[in-house]
Amino acid sequence: MSETLQREFVGINAAALDDLRQRIGVKIEDTLEPWCYEATRDNIRHYAHGIGDDNPLWCDPAYAKSTRYGDVIAPPSFIFALSRIVSGYVGGLPGVHAMFAGTDFNWMKPIRRNAQISTVAYLKDLVEHKTRFAGRSIQQIYHVDFYDETGDQLAAADSWCFRTDRDMARESGTKYDHLKEKKPKVYTPEEIEAIYDLYAKEEIRGKVPRYWEDVTEGDKLPTTVKGPMTITGFICYTQGWGGLYIRAHKLAYKMIAKHPNIGIKNRFGVPDCPERVHWEEEFAHKVGAPGAYDYGPERCSWLSHAVTNWIGDDAQLRKLYTQIRRHNPEGDTLYIDGSITKKYEKDGQKLVEFQLIGNNQDGELSIQGHAVAELRSRP
Repeated sequence: MSETLQREFVGINAAALDDLRQRIGVKIEDTLEPWCYEATRDNIRHYAHGIGDDNPLWCDPAYAKSTRYGDVIAPPSFIFALSRIVSGYVGGLPGVHAMFAGTDFNWMKPIRRNAQISTVAYLKDLVEHKTRFAGRSIQQIYHVDFYDETGDQLAAADSWCFRTDRDMARESGTKYDHLKEKKPKVYTPEEIEAIYDLYAKEEIRGKVPRYWEDVTEGDKLPTTVKGPMTITGFICYTQGWGGLYIRAHKLAYKMIAKHPNIGIKNRFGVPDCPERVHWEEEFAHKVGAPGAYDYGPERCSWLSHAVTNWIGDDAQLRKLYTQIRRHNPEGDTLYIDGSITKKYEKDGQKLVEFQLIGNNQDGELSIQGHAVAELRSRP
């Protein structure tokens, strides 16, 4: 960045980075309370609807009563609502921007209705990168274990953010150069109709078992569509997930008083949360993003939605690994495709592995990953 340009934000400095390294492997005791302590019927439903998932296994107790679970259960990605840390709440490097960038999730048991969840978390690693988005970036990896009220472990999760220099991303980042002169996408009625047709054809496998013996390597999943992206959609996700820094009035004051660098002034001179990159285009541009954009955990949840739709009620998602590759700004549409890359048995489980790819309407890679699900064996 040119020395003649005035810096607006705090950058990554060696002292703060060294201080953060001292926290690796140390159990985190003082964290923001989670959005949900319990997997209540309403909490589950709000989260499922926030990712656009209307599977009755999550949302309809009368339907769920007839399944093997006997009641509603939470979609696997509901764990995002159970821990701020797994969702991207990062410590250290005060004032340095954080972008959620991926997950490595493993589920041991389904999250049943009214389960009371506790967590254990620690900073796992720090990895330095050179990126097109902001030059020098720090990958900050956390690990969180999830337990129910009986002490049984429900899930183990790694997730990571990239800490980036906002000024460098805005002034020197090259990742979104091709979008600077690009006009906003305006959809024709025919394009909207084609997207709506995919929604109309979206299949929830439900009670119809998908037997392991009937699956073949190379099988394709139907395309799952998400979008077109709107601020309304981003807000719907925060209603179910809770966000990281969204606070009102006195609670906003208390957070900013404790963490002054969180309160970045808006156009009225009022300290406001950095999370507004998801609904305020002007601020998104200041951090180098192409516009107000979707949430990283939201996008990871969309991949799990594509898999759970396909595997049905009797199967269980065991693993999800994701890598976020670019922002999905307002106006984008995401198309998620998947295929079976492996079919195998391990420790008595009948497993299938999926490759998952999410591209936007221009064919640009937005997210990629792989998943493992356990299916029933044919009687």
